[in-house]
Amino acid sequence: MIEDTKEGMSIVWDNRILLWNGLKYTFRLFASVVFLASVVGIFGGVGLLYGNRIVRTILRAYVDIIRGTPLIVTIFLIFYVPGGYGLNVSPFSSIAFALAIFGGAHMSEIVRGAIATVAQGQSDAAKSIGLTFWPRFFFVLLPQAVPLMIPPWTNLAVDLFKGTSLAILVSQPDFLFAIQKRATAKGHFISFYFTAIVVYFVCCFAMSQLGAWLGRRMRFGVA
Repeated sequence: MIEDTKEGMSIVWDNRILLWNGLKYTFRLFASVVFLASVVGIFGGVGLLYGNRIVRTILRAYVDIIRGTPLIVTIFLIFYVPGGYGLNVSPFSSIAFALAIFGGAHMSEIVRGAIATVAQGQSDAAKSIGLTFWPRFFFVLLPQAVPLMIPPWTNLAVDLFKGTSLAILVSQPDFLFAIQKRATAKGHFISFYFTAIVVYFVCCFAMSQLGAWLGRRMRFGVA
């Protein structure tokens, strides 16, 4: 058993370049998704708080529907539906967009909740010195809300990183896809999937610790 494990880990090491290429794809997908989800979440959260009734209704429907729909369904819809209407969308763009829609719905609620906790007096004071809405939002409300956003945003980022593994469902060459291909070809499933567990854990743990550190610094006003 020990010899089989050593042999399996040796084979994993021999395939490290292929696995690293898959991990680079995962990192690139994750970076795109987090950026898009954060942008969608900021404007979605603002719209939920300050939009007119029509805007709030549309955004509330988007947030509730996406949060109540399995992520895999959203991925399949975004990946397969455009092709049915003759739209040529790259696989990477499809999976990134699907994950960003999912993340943006959750981020909208994070932003809405954090901004809602900022005292109304802060906004009134900004109005009194002549700031219009967007300067008031970006320079007064958002800086005070960001420390409250960090913990749930970190949790969301971790979930999105793990969610990138669903790219395997549409045959995208992410890290898990590389693991599966090599495990199937070499036959050492335990060694390859154990490697996957370790890599995902290390990445997610690092993000959690970074988020906790950043949250402490911002909360105490060090940064």
